[in-house]
Amino acid sequence: MKLAGKVAIITGAGRGIGQAIALKLASEGAHIVVNDLDAAPAQETVAAIEASGGKAVAVSGSVADRDFPERFVRTAVDSFGGLDIIINNAGFTWDNVIQKMTDEQWDAIMDVHLKAPFRILRAASEVIRANAKREAEAGTPVYRKVVNISSVSGTNGNPGQANYSSAKAGIIGLTKAMAKEWGRYKVTVNAVAFGVIETRLTSAPAHGGATIDIEGRHIPVGLNPEAFKKLEAIIPLGRPGTVEEAAGAVYLFCIPESNYITGEVVTCGGGYKMA
Repeated sequence: MKLAGKVAIITGAGRGIGQAIALKLASEGAHIVVNDLDAAPAQETVAAIEASGGKAVAVSGSVADRDFPERFVRTAVDSFGGLDIIINNAGFTWDNVIQKMTDEQWDAIMDVHLKAPFRILRAASEVIRANAKREAEAGTPVYRKVVNISSVSGTNGNPGQANYSSAKAGIIGLTKAMAKEWGRYKVTVNAVAFGVIETRLTSAPAHGGATIDIEGRHIPVGLNPEAFKKLEAIIPLGRPGTVEEAAGAVYLFCIPESNYITGEVVTCGGGYKMA
């Protein structure tokens, strides 16, 4: 197992891509701290990992809460004795054209997609720096991994998503800055920009009444079926990706074979980059 004994914290891991990442890393021996906004999905992921013989604990709550980052990092250290992998995955979309987009829509997306990853990395810095110093003095360097989730909306922009595109572009900037800042601690920091992946946010038809509940806000989700067909037609592989394929892209940045790759952005989109 390539990740045996490694400790990973993953936001938004109760469903969809985040859950698939948690299951993939756990299958390779990592101990997982599972976050989700809601307690039940987080516990479901923990149960699935434990049923497969792995180890996991849940930390439910919003990544945007003031005390969340410290609580998240502390749980990893207290439960499993360390911290090796950070996956900033939690997120949602709240779309509108700019003349109709409210400050609330803008702030909510920025808080979850950009501010929360920044605060989680800041909270983890003391643990990472202390461990790196101890390992360097002992002559036993350990590589740690950060994988931030971006999107083709962030690399290329997308109409109706000024908030989301800006946040996902921002996470790429954060990735590149932290790759340079944390390289001396043997931490690689990379990003995966997803194209169209089938999740609850994309599988429902637009205007079909499907919503997600984000802290009391009922936010519409889904894609227009006709637009989705057109989108499939311009994806070179001819289909959306699965959550397992999305998790595979993240996994590549977590294994030892990627120890000399940092500050990079890989698009997982079947060849589609929204150019």
